[in-house]
Amino acid sequence: MLHKFINAHLMRNLLWLILLSIVSAGLYTLNNRHPLQTDLTFNTSNSLEATSIAIIKKLNGPVTVTIYATQQDSNLGDIRKIISEFLTLYQRYKPDLKLIFIDPEKEPEKTRAAGIQLNGEMIIEYAGRNEHLTKINEQIFTSALMRLVHTPNLLIRYMDGHGERRLDGRAYHELGLLFGAKLQQNGFKIEHLNLVEDIPDSTQLLVLTQPQSDLMPAEINKLLHYIDRGGNLLWLLDATPLHGLERLAEALEIQLPTGVVTDPAAKEMNAPESWSLGINYPPHPITNEFNLITTYPSARPLTWNDNSAWQPHALVEVAAQGWVSHKPGAKFDMQHDTRGPVVIALALNRNLNDIDQRIVVVGNAAFLSNSFAGNGGNIDLGINMMNWLAHEDRLITLPAHAMKDRNITLSRMQLTLIKILFLFIFPVILALTGIYIWWRQHRRA
Repeated sequence: MLHKFINAHLMRNLLWLILLSIVSAGLYTLNNRHPLQTDLTFNTSNSLEATSIAIIKKLNGPVTVTIYATQQDSNLGDIRKIISEFLTLYQRYKPDLKLIFIDPEKEPEKTRAAGIQLNGEMIIEYAGRNEHLTKINEQIFTSALMRLVHTPNLLIRYMDGHGERRLDGRAYHELGLLFGAKLQQNGFKIEHLNLVEDIPDSTQLLVLTQPQSDLMPAEINKLLHYIDRGGNLLWLLDATPLHGLERLAEALEIQLPTGVVTDPAAKEMNAPESWSLGINYPPHPITNEFNLITTYPSARPLTWNDNSAWQPHALVEVAAQGWVSHKPGAKFDMQHDTRGPVVIALALNRNLNDIDQRIVVVGNAAFLSNSFAGNGGNIDLGINMMNWLAHEDRLITLPAHAMKDRNITLSRMQLTLIKILFLFIFPVILALTGIYIWWRQHRRA
């Protein structure tokens, strides 16, 4: 009888072992084919931002990261481990991201040939192009990937010579510190252009801001010729005289009414009365899923000809409860003012000799200036506009969400409860569980 009981007990354990092995193998296979990970950290510090993931998914083909690092660094310790653990976050979404480690001390010739200057420097290679990095964090690494996925040598020229806002300027009213720097970080090249010279055929995208003095007729002719041959344009307007650019507005078949937008919503947000807030973005590739507030100091309205050869698309509507005023700060004048909502940004496109020509007109240049580009989603919207104009629609992505506070602040009572929980309650529960399991097995025996 005892012999039969032992055999039955062994058989039951064997069956449980076989079943457990089958389930474990199934879960292992399922995990390999469909990995599931959850980041439970407060700040999701072990996960990538949505923008980084979107860029990774646009990389069609393998990426190789060659890291020139010794095993140990006197200041940072094991550099290889630090870099490898960080890049594991990217490998979750791109398994063909390959890491190669080279020790500069053991392979000095390779290191010199690659132009390596620092311990821990790395080279990212993708689609025949490469980027050198001497520092590493998510913003730096993702920006490098962005430059690699960008169409190489994409050139932006901005008009200069009449007091326009410079795309690489550092003064408060210019566009270089934030917007221009972000464009360069994303892989664009920037050059200025004086219309005393002809607009080169290599100009893929032209940026035009408000001149402070009259353009000569020959300069306007060159701008119109650029448009006639299919050139792409970002035109940033101020609520000031056009200085000869009226002919450009006529060529684009848009109207530029006088007046400045008054937006009561800005006043409710404690912003200056001359500001208007962008919160309504009609559907368009530039504004797809874009939901950040943008700000426009002293914006001017835009209207267009519905029977135009161009296809117009409103991009930003402001002042739903506001109006266009000829006297900023004054109350609504029914006889002279125009009720909102007001369109202040407009996309135009047309097919010209099999060329998809694209133009964006914004009734405000200050929103991308060094003084205001950091407000809300201004710079993100500006970058979306430039990517669309450059036919880089695939790079129009949502901005990264704001970082949360990494610090956890606990009261003295909470700390005491945690100590009691881990030092007393958990050990007692584990001990009682062990005693109960021992008692049951001893009772069966």
